[in-house]
Amino acid sequence: MRRLLKHGGPQRADDLAGALGLTAMAVRQHLYAMADAGEVEGTAVPQARGRPAKHWALTSRADAFFADGHADLAVGLIESLRRTLGEAAMERLLADRTAQQIAAYRARVGRYESLYRRLRELAAIRGEEGYMAAVEPDPDGAPECWLLVENHCPICHAARACTGLCAQELTVFREVLGEAVSIERTDHLLDGARRCAYRVRARDVSGRGSA
Repeated sequence: MRRLLKHGGPQRADDLAGALGLTAMAVRQHLYAMADAGEVEGTAVPQARGRPAKHWALTSRADAFFADGHADLAVGLIESLRRTLGEAAMERLLADRTAQQIAAYRARVGRYESLYRRLRELAAIRGEEGYMAAVEPDPDGAPECWLLVENHCPICHAARACTGLCAQELTVFREVLGEAVSIERTDHLLDGARRCAYRVRARDVSGRGSA
C-alpha cells in the first residue's frame, strides 16, 4: 500500500482496494492504523456529485520504509572533504559543528538548574534528532547518577568514516551539562555494543569524579 501511494500519490481507499485485490473496508482499516502511526493523512476532496471523497497520502514519517541514500552520501562527502581539503580542514569543520551543537543545546538545557532536569532535556533533544535517547537510573544505585542511553545512531555510517564525530559528542555533553558534572562513555555502538551509553553524575564537593 505504501508503494502504491508513493508511486501514484494521493488515492481513495476504493482505488487502493482495487489495485490490491482487497475490500475497501479492509484497506480503510489499514489506512486508519497507518494514520494513527502518523504515516498517512486523509484529505477530503470535493466531488462533482455527492459527498467529498477522502484521498490518502503518505507523510514524511513513511519515508523510513523506503530506500535512503543519505548515509552513502554523507560518507562520500566526508571522504571527498578529507581527500581534497586535508585532515586539518576536517578538524576545523568538526570544531565548527561542535560549537553550533553546544550553543543550540545550551539554549534549551540551560533553562534548568537540577542535573536531572538538564539531563532529561538533553535526552529530549537527542531523541528529536533520531538517537532514541532516554535517561535511566544508574545500575549501581549511586546517588545523583544516571545513564544517558542512545538506542539508535542516525549518523552511524558517517561516524565510522569520521571517528571525530563520536569523539566530539563527549565534548558537547560536558560543555552543555557543566563543569560540576562527570561524564564517561560506558557503551559504544562502534565498539560492538547494542547502544551508546554515558554515565553522568554530579561531582562531589571535593571535586573528585570519574573523567
